[in-house]
Amino acid sequence: MAVEVMTKTVHRDAMGPFSRGVKRLIDIAGALGGMLVFSPLFIVVYFAIRREDNGPAVFSQERVGYGGRLFTLYKFRSMVIKAEEEGEPQLCAKEDDRLTKVGRFIREHHLDELPQLWNVLIGDMSLVGPRPERKYFVDKIMAENPDYEYLYQLRPGVFSKATLYNGYTDTMEKMLERLRMDLEYLDTRTIWMDIDIIFRTVMSILTGKKF
Repeated sequence: MAVEVMTKTVHRDAMGPFSRGVKRLIDIAGALGGMLVFSPLFIVVYFAIRREDNGPAVFSQERVGYGGRLFTLYKFRSMVIKAEEEGEPQLCAKEDDRLTKVGRFIREHHLDELPQLWNVLIGDMSLVGPRPERKYFVDKIMAENPDYEYLYQLRPGVFSKATLYNGYTDTMEKMLERLRMDLEYLDTRTIWMDIDIIFRTVMSILTGKKF
């Protein structure tokens, strides 16, 4: 919950130790079940990416996670191989010309996130939580709002209320709005809230909603 201290809001995890333990068990079961159920989809996406440009299908990148520590996040590659050849990290825009044909499809339908079930299984991530960001952008966000560090209390998530309602973040304004929603999640989260976020996200994907 959020606590006002000398006009500064202190954000504390609303989940107690027992709920966090249950959440972790749900993460493990969900990740294992998802990897099994979607294994045919993993294979189809993998070979579709390979066939398009013969490049690597799985993309890895360092992100900031629990406790502010860096971890390696895995995704299906949706962009051309040299997407950031100029060296400076760039956000993916809605009509980004760096997206491949297959990449645009899997990104629109969030299939590029499937390999993150492995991140959930090994404990780098949770099924539900703030989306993990690169340190380059975390530093920029914290320059605007240092409250971002409160999110270090949480494992990053595959599903996120902020992503569901705020979409992909391609501007600083959207990043700060995402932060506001992530802090609200931290202050109020419950197991049932997580289940609701997963359900609403899955239904949005299945019904073709773009977010």
